[in-house]
Amino acid sequence: MSENPEYKHASVESLIPYARNARTHSDEQVAKIASSIKEFGFLNPVIVDGENGIIAGHGRVMAAKMLGMDKVPVLQADHLTEAQKRAYVLADNRLALDAGWDDELLRVEFAELEDVGFDLDLTGFTADEIAAYSGEINFEPGNEEDQGKLDELEPKWIACPHCGKEFDSRAQS
Repeated sequence: MSENPEYKHASVESLIPYARNARTHSDEQVAKIASSIKEFGFLNPVIVDGENGIIAGHGRVMAAKMLGMDKVPVLQADHLTEAQKRAYVLADNRLALDAGWDDELLRVEFAELEDVGFDLDLTGFTADEIAAYSGEINFEPGNEEDQGKLDELEPKWIACPHCGKEFDSRAQS
């Protein structure tokens, strides 16, 4: 592996998707990636092997095609063995899923971005997710329509661990 891999540009059409890439990209997700590229630029290069095979960045390449881009930045990872390439295709996609969110910091970030008029859709979060972190939380009880008709549910029988008698857990005391 070279100490300082060079970022280069490659023709979008010359890039070869990994045929066994287990990660899928919906049209909606690719559109979000395209919106991100339009707003921020192509900041995350496509990682390729020495023969233009895509190791990481399949969604970014799909978004680049959607945007009509001719070239994208790439980073050569030609030092990887075949097994390492296959494993990295999985690891690159999976490792990010293990990260969590600091809800309070998200709330602050959304509020401050909203205050300066930034389009929060460009963060990749859905409107419902953003709304969950925005504004006041409503602790008022819902009405029957909001909650459903609990009295129409099937009985849920539970047994007393001491006497064995069965009770409907929905029963009022």
